[in-house]
Amino acid sequence: MRSAPREEVTGTLFPAQALQVGFEVGGRLEKVRVKKGQVVREGEVLAQLNAEISDAQLAQAQAAVAAAEVSSAMASDVASRNAKLQEQGNVSDLANRTASTQARQAEAQLLAARAQLAQVQAGRRRHDLRAPFSGTIIDAPEQVGAIVGPGVPLFTVEKLDTLLLKTTVAESARSRLKPGATVRVELVGGGVSTEEAVVRTVIPSADSATRRIPVDVLVPNKDGRFVANTLARVVLPLGEAQDAQALPTSALTSTGGDHVLVVAASGEVRRVDVQVLERGVREVVVKAAAPLDKVVEFPSASLTE
Repeated sequence: MRSAPREEVTGTLFPAQALQVGFEVGGRLEKVRVKKGQVVREGEVLAQLNAEISDAQLAQAQAAVAAAEVSSAMASDVASRNAKLQEQGNVSDLANRTASTQARQAEAQLLAARAQLAQVQAGRRRHDLRAPFSGTIIDAPEQVGAIVGPGVPLFTVEKLDTLLLKTTVAESARSRLKPGATVRVELVGGGVSTEEAVVRTVIPSADSATRRIPVDVLVPNKDGRFVANTLARVVLPLGEAQDAQALPTSALTSTGGDHVLVVAASGEVRRVDVQVLERGVREVVVKAAAPLDKVVEFPSASLTE
């Protein structure tokens, strides 16, 4: 038969994006706008804090800006009039410089008031917690009224229309595995599969514990057929199709390397090393250096070359 070398590995399906979110400011939780399992859009309001104190601070900052604008305008007008009178010799140079300094001071106070207003407005906006990206609400508060602190996680948002399968391969397979390759992914223990998964990343650094190469695979999931945080199996292509032979799984022995025992024309038994291209429950596809005319099924330990 013709078969391409490939490797089947198992990994975990993670959400493409997942984040626990909370308020940047503290306060009393007043409204929860979404429920668990609800799909939300980016920027949609998830919850709101009581804004009574923040609204009062906002009104105070706006009043301070208005007062600073009036003071700045008056000081600027006085400075302008003194400058003209000084040119006519009716105001001393000292009085003119004093008025000019007071105008600049009033302008600085106006800038400070505006900065304070911008800070209060930013704090007020943070009383509304918004979704950082489009996704599904996995966890949310069940009730309102609690006092929450800044940074305390309240909601878990996950992007599930695309999943990320994280797995590892042997170092020898890294050079033959290319990002962008289309692969098959199937759920372990279920009949769910897709032929449209894509290799996203082949990390050029081995895992320190297993000495295997991490690989990330993007799995499309717009129809929700796959479930996040479950196990899945991926078939990774490792080269072009080549001539191979299919054998019963019971004929393959892995002790001392993958090999089979064959019966020669003379009746003698000899060992032939093989490269396994595909592993199945009942059948394996192998590539061997020598012809495999007669293979021994269920070889016993006492059967030697």
